[in-house]
Amino acid sequence: MPKVLVTGMSGTGKSTAVQMLSERGHRVVDTDTDEWSHWITLPDGSADWIWREDAITSLLASHEHGHLFVAGCKTNQGKFYPQFDHVALLSAPPGILLARITTRISNPYGKRPEERALILQHLAEVEPRLRATATIEIDASAPISQVVQQLEDLT
Repeated sequence: MPKVLVTGMSGTGKSTAVQMLSERGHRVVDTDTDEWSHWITLPDGSADWIWREDAITSLLASHEHGHLFVAGCKTNQGKFYPQFDHVALLSAPPGILLARITTRISNPYGKRPEERALILQHLAEVEPRLRATATIEIDASAPISQVVQQLEDLT
């Protein structure tokens, strides 16, 4: 019953990877939906898109059969690390991420200049924290089939 968190910055291929894992018969959850995440207002007035802790708690506690891959990158995900068998960080150089974001049609995030600047800021500030807490880092600049195989091999 392995549980794997697939995390990383925008454009690393988290959603594509879990879609392929689903097609291979694995249970997957992409947390970038209102079912799994919600907006909160931070004390400084800024907004944060975080996991619905009750939903994630229930998901992880109720998983009993097969492999579970959960995709997401939220500020509160660290609370759940002890419940995962692996925390897999997908990473790729900035140029690759920005090129992918420019051409993707499944997600509008990253099209505006201020969003692209924020992605680069997150690469500099957030990704090192993810790297420090991940159990494995996967080079997401590799073909997606290789990335998915590395994720499957974790189980």
